[in-house]
Amino acid sequence: MDSPRSNATLAEPVSWLADCKTLPDEVEAKARLLLLDTFGCIVAGLRHPDVKKFGQSLRIAFPGDATWPMSEIRLSPAGIAALGAAAACWDEGCEGNSAAHGRPGFPVVATLLALAQNRHATVAELLLALVTGYEIGARAGELWRIPPGWHVDGGWHSLAVAAGVARMVSGPGSIQPAIEAAACQIPASLYLPIAVGSVVRNTYPSHAVLLGIMAASAASAGFDMPSGVLEEGRKLILRASSQIAPTPAGQWTVLEGYLKLFVGVRHTHYGVEAALRLRKNPAFSLEKISAIKLQVYGEAVQYCGNRAPRTVIQAQFSLSYSIAAALVLGELGPDAYDDVANPAIARLEKLVVIVVDPERVRRGANLTIDFGKIQLVESAENIVGDPARPITKDDVIRKFHRYVEPNLGRNRAQALVDFFIDGDGKQAAYKCFELAS
Repeated sequence: MDSPRSNATLAEPVSWLADCKTLPDEVEAKARLLLLDTFGCIVAGLRHPDVKKFGQSLRIAFPGDATWPMSEIRLSPAGIAALGAAAACWDEGCEGNSAAHGRPGFPVVATLLALAQNRHATVAELLLALVTGYEIGARAGELWRIPPGWHVDGGWHSLAVAAGVARMVSGPGSIQPAIEAAACQIPASLYLPIAVGSVVRNTYPSHAVLLGIMAASAASAGFDMPSGVLEEGRKLILRASSQIAPTPAGQWTVLEGYLKLFVGVRHTHYGVEAALRLRKNPAFSLEKISAIKLQVYGEAVQYCGNRAPRTVIQAQFSLSYSIAAALVLGELGPDAYDDVANPAIARLEKLVVIVVDPERVRRGANLTIDFGKIQLVESAENIVGDPARPITKDDVIRKFHRYVEPNLGRNRAQALVDFFIDGDGKQAAYKCFELAS
């Protein structure tokens, strides 16, 4: 580690995190919400037939005795982690961070919970490892800006997993070598599966989980690692020449991360928020809608420009479908994508005209709906979960109950809320599995 390039881009954040022994109260509170929310997304995701098929297929390479609540699929801890990461994003209800342009947290949560089944890590230790992984992942996302045609999941997330696992399993001294091991082999994930409607994209986070575990294991083995790897990757893989500084050490990016009230890709939610507001207008009439115009930022169209979606994952990445579904259903919950052929939604989806607003430099949307004789216009500059409109604890708890009660029942759901949100940090983390059983 004495090479001239030893001042790696993430070296200062790693040093800061390694020295952190306890989390500030507000950071711990946010991490607990993230833990609860992601656990709920995993449980909800496990109900899907394709997730079950994926878990059954993982038995070939990852046989074992570990399992998620309400699942009969038994795998090794690594297999359970991979399955949990896929399940967590299946409904697209999981967390994210706008500055990172991705989701630093949910693969880390799935991995640490899976490993906790065979370890005696406390809740406090798991939370510290989770935040460590999140902070590294968020900064990696800031640095590793992918080009058009790529998908963010499954790439820099491996650094987040590596950092979190290294912290929990081997201690803070293993964080730096673990992320360097992962940075040597960050994969490039294609957007193509979404465009053609393939759910194989939902295995991208699983790839990050397995790569992160392997990288943390290499660090635990004491392997020598090169330094400056992330910068080298930016030059050789991303062909990036700009010098980007990540969030400085000492600033908690987890506090800026969002948790979703709606399902679907976050880019669609600004238009959805505007649509739901217009739906409450006394002049609103679903039958009289003759035209819909969405003005939005360019990145939203880059990722969510899919029209006339035929599959769930195409609809989850569709600005036009999400707005139409919100107008018809009056919400955008876990069931919003159950019937992508809904004729009422399909009619409105065809009416949506999407325009990139070149003047818009931040996230947000303007929505105009024409009813023939009148037009209604609404703007959504901030939505729940953004820094300007932080999600509340009660919001997260209500969402958790909605996602989990159909599978676990109200009593077990509430027991998990109590454990994750208000439970003693000295308790063993694996007890959440007992409470869910």
